[in-house]
Amino acid sequence: MIYGNVNNEFFGQQVAILPKPLGDALRFLKTADLANHEAGRFPMNLNGVDVILQVMDLETKPRETAKPEIHRKYIDVQFLVCGGPEKAAYYDDDGSSIVSSDELATERDILFYENHPEVLECSVYLTPGTYAIYLPWDVHVPGLSADGQARPFRKIVMKVPMEACL
Repeated sequence: MIYGNVNNEFFGQQVAILPKPLGDALRFLKTADLANHEAGRFPMNLNGVDVILQVMDLETKPRETAKPEIHRKYIDVQFLVCGGPEKAAYYDDDGSSIVSSDELATERDILFYENHPEVLECSVYLTPGTYAIYLPWDVHVPGLSADGQARPFRKIVMKVPMEACL
């Protein structure tokens, strides 16, 4: 997992060391007017790479109501535009998790795991301008309440093909 903020003074250096498609995605997220973009799922070409832009208006939820997820074909670049804060849990996929729902072979490219109380999760907090990049081996649980309250937020998820970053 990679975590940062587009307003950090070292943003230029941060994106420079990433694979070009991930750096391009972060530059786009920093400069695009996504607060006023319509919600939905939009295929787009970003400097020669076909990506998926998802604009979502959501509410934070309790951890117990959310399932861990992974993706295999796409890297998730998640970006909080406004609202929140949003808490996101994550941990490494060690192969011991129990599959709840497998949609990896579909357009969604998502697999959900059952919650596993023995797993040690880490957490990050997304505030406006913050991003989290989840690689295919990063199990993540996004959209969580940071303070026990349901709070509205606007999140962008850019799905960047893993193969474009190799």
